[in-house]
Amino acid sequence: MIDQFIAAGEAKWLRANGLVMLLPHGYEGQGPEHSSARLERFLQLCANDNIQVLNITEPANYFHVLRRQMLRSFRKPMVIMTPKSLLRHPMAKSLADKFLGDSH
Repeated sequence: MIDQFIAAGEAKWLRANGLVMLLPHGYEGQGPEHSSARLERFLQLCANDNIQVLNITEPANYFHVLRRQMLRSFRKPMVIMTPKSLLRHPMAKSLADKFLGDSH
């Protein structure tokens, strides 16, 4: 599905796709069944600028990439790789002023 439709859909069917996939990577001590993303595979798929692969480390980064995805005049699928622990870690936070303005 990812190879045939998401990565190659624009070239095959001339259909823009703005899908955003938030995929955890890394085992984080839980075993292989808890890792649903292989970074190398997605980096190979984005060789023709047909998808975006991102690594998000702060809530402000996450906000700005989603905002950019919606405000752009074109659509490209976005794969966000982030460890699940960063979603709930107390040190992974952003100040309110990082959410303001046009910086991204």
